[in-house]
Amino acid sequence: MWKFIVRRLIITMPQIVVLSLFVFILASLMPGDALSGQIDPNISRDAIDEMRERLGMNDPWYIQYKDWVVGAVQGDFGDSFRFKMPVTDLIWGRIINTFWLSLVSVIFIYAIGLPLGIISGRYNDRLIDQVITGYTYLGFATPLFIFALVTLWVFGFHFGWFPTGGSVAPGLEPGSMEYILSKLHHLLLPGLSIALIGVVGTVQYLRSEIIDTKQKDFILLARAKGAPESRVYNRHIFRNSVLPIAAFFGYEITMLISGSVFVERIYSYPGMGNLFIESILLRDYSVVTALVLLFGLAAIIGALLSDIILSIVDPRIRIK
Repeated sequence: MWKFIVRRLIITMPQIVVLSLFVFILASLMPGDALSGQIDPNISRDAIDEMRERLGMNDPWYIQYKDWVVGAVQGDFGDSFRFKMPVTDLIWGRIINTFWLSLVSVIFIYAIGLPLGIISGRYNDRLIDQVITGYTYLGFATPLFIFALVTLWVFGFHFGWFPTGGSVAPGLEPGSMEYILSKLHHLLLPGLSIALIGVVGTVQYLRSEIIDTKQKDFILLARAKGAPESRVYNRHIFRNSVLPIAAFFGYEITMLISGSVFVERIYSYPGMGNLFIESILLRDYSVVTALVLLFGLAAIIGALLSDIILSIVDPRIRIK
């Protein structure tokens, strides 16, 4: 087991290097540079050239890449000209909000997806299965931002059950019970919007696993021995069908990050996704490159986590 994890980590390292190089190249191809938006437009050209020389912007690309990687490893991504603060401090304030949103979304996905998948697989080809399957088809066909806009209008503006923006009501003392409840209240609707679309894959996969497991020889043998139907489902069918779902937990992280970009923008939720869109529109390149790198790292780590979980669930895939 540990050999598999170590080998998988070794494979991950080149992926991180390629990702960092790709992000650096994209950043260098963008119009402007780290000084864009920070210097006084009335300053002389000689002063600007002197600043670029002092910051190493005239160095060869590999020297700049090395300096950028060293700074990134140390948590130094430069300063944001839009927010006038270090990029690391700016992102840290937003990453916590995105973490809580992702956590709530994951809870909703499994709380909704597992029961629906079990019901759909157990009663396949019946009316309840057709209703659930129809919903999953609708979910596959509906873009996330459309679904988020609809839920925002219905539950936020029309019924007024949930806040339509922000992450907490103003004027509350951090750490108080009112503050915590307000944070949770602001998380429910965007988290549910992500989950109602993200759940369709879990439902379809679990349904297919249950239908396939029902036809296995050991299930037919259990029924032939007179085992109660509830025991057959709980101890044999469900147990063997739900374990592979855990292997996709890492990929859920990647899905949540990509989906939160649109949902956070729609709900004006102060997370990394909303910050990413704002930074692109304002050409705050230091923040954009840092966020792209973090999103890519999250995708790589998510794939690594899924492989490790899958190796625990199914030891046959481990590398010998």
